[in-house]
Amino acid sequence: MNLKKTTSETKTNTKENVTINTSKSSISSEKATKTWNILVLINTFLLLAGGAFLMYQMQNDFAQFRTERLSSTWGFIFFAIASSLFVYKAGFFIYQLYLYFSYKPVESVTDDELPTVTVIVPAYNEGKQVWATLKSLAKSDYPKEKIQLLAIDDGSKDDTWYWMQEAKKQLGEQVAIYQQPENKGKRHALYRGFNIGTGEVFVTVDSDSVVNADTLRNLVSPFITNEDCGAVAGNIRVLNNAKALLPRMLDVSFVLSFEFVRSAESRLKSVLCTPGALAAYRRDAVLSCLPEWINQTFMGKPSDIGEDRAMTNMILKQGYHVLFQRNAYAYTNVPEKYKGLYKMFIRWGRSNVRESIAMAKYVFTDFREGSKTGSRLLFFSQATKLIMCYPFLLFMLYFILVHPVLFVSSTLASILVLSSFQAIFYAKRYTFSESFWAYSYSILYTFSLFWITPYAIATASRSGWLTRELPQQK
Repeated sequence: MNLKKTTSETKTNTKENVTINTSKSSISSEKATKTWNILVLINTFLLLAGGAFLMYQMQNDFAQFRTERLSSTWGFIFFAIASSLFVYKAGFFIYQLYLYFSYKPVESVTDDELPTVTVIVPAYNEGKQVWATLKSLAKSDYPKEKIQLLAIDDGSKDDTWYWMQEAKKQLGEQVAIYQQPENKGKRHALYRGFNIGTGEVFVTVDSDSVVNADTLRNLVSPFITNEDCGAVAGNIRVLNNAKALLPRMLDVSFVLSFEFVRSAESRLKSVLCTPGALAAYRRDAVLSCLPEWINQTFMGKPSDIGEDRAMTNMILKQGYHVLFQRNAYAYTNVPEKYKGLYKMFIRWGRSNVRESIAMAKYVFTDFREGSKTGSRLLFFSQATKLIMCYPFLLFMLYFILVHPVLFVSSTLASILVLSSFQAIFYAKRYTFSESFWAYSYSILYTFSLFWITPYAIATASRSGWLTRELPQQK
């Protein structure tokens, strides 16, 4: 008896020690993370302050460099083009501010007015996260009889199908699960969902995302209040922003990209991309372009990326309005490592090149009733970024070779000024303390991700998801 008691006590003590050690390790890890975050922010502002100080000290050098460039023919031409683009961008930014302040999300309609929806969740190598995604959707404040929830495993190599089955056991008739015989890509998984779905509105949600209880009803309400609405973009925030530095930075970036940029685009009824993480489409609009969408090619190769941007483009082309709902939130996982981040950006960049070319073919035609000026302005803004990419890259390289100190100081000073708007915007919408990551992200992007757009343009014909086979984040 004493021996058994001693053994039992030993096991209990061991468990308690493990718990205590795990807790201590967790606390230690949190402290280390906080210390690292503070160090990164301190170094960020030291760099920016140093750049601004150098720029002030070297005013005469800048004046001389500008005079030398203007004295040459090519230098004058480049300066004239750059100045014109700067004036255009400044004017367009002021216009965006006006559009943003006049934007209001559509309020949710009543339960009786809400349409039937088919929510499609494609998944590949997502593991347990797909279970969390389906659970969050099942908890939606939406009439249960009006929701059809479909989860489609796109031939995953991990335990994604197991977690779908677990979700099915728990949610029962609330969810239907399907398994592709082999991995064909996200577009084909969605295609299967579009063909199975019976809802008046299709909603697509990435399998690494979770939604708020009121997300679905807010997302689909514009289809009731605007009969010309063909698609709606949701508001995307970062889910894993407490785990690493990159997600923290991306969360600030996403807020500007969605809540400022897409709010302005929505006022022009021409949101250029409905995100895969959360988007809604009118059934008739999807079915009208579905054959073209699933068979889309670029330079003779099947398109296996940019399915969300492509669908948006094809719906705009039909003459529908595409809107943004700021009050429809989804929280999605983003890469925590540099490799995952640049691969994601390359994929987005290639899609942007492809769909900008596709948009050029219809945006200057009479593609819809009413004003088309807004759509054309948005297209021109996107197109100039692509067209001027290489000239500005060459100028940057020349600037670095001729005057490296001038380049670094002027770039850092520019980041300090331009990123302040992003920081202020985030601070006003959410938290002041997190807004400072806008500056760190701008430095990261400017000095280590500047090559993404020129590389994406040069390799636009390449296929591949790029991030699919990366180790899953825990």
